[in-house]
Amino acid sequence: MSTTPDSLADDLLRGADAIAEFIYGKATSAYRQRVYRAKDELPCFKLGKDICARKSTLLRWIAEQEAQ
Repeated sequence: MSTTPDSLADDLLRGADAIAEFIYGKATSAYRQRVYRAKDELPCFKLGKDICARKSTLLRWIAEQEAQ
């Protein structure tokens, strides 16, 4: 199994809902707020007005956090 996505679209999470769903498994308002509060710590970026993150970058960042 390859850990590299086939395209950028496969790897991109666009919006706090998508990021919350990926990290927490749900996109409730509480989890969206967690994403917004942690945006300075999370490896994310703005695309227009949307907060975005790459799945691959988040997984690598989480692994680094676990290793510390």
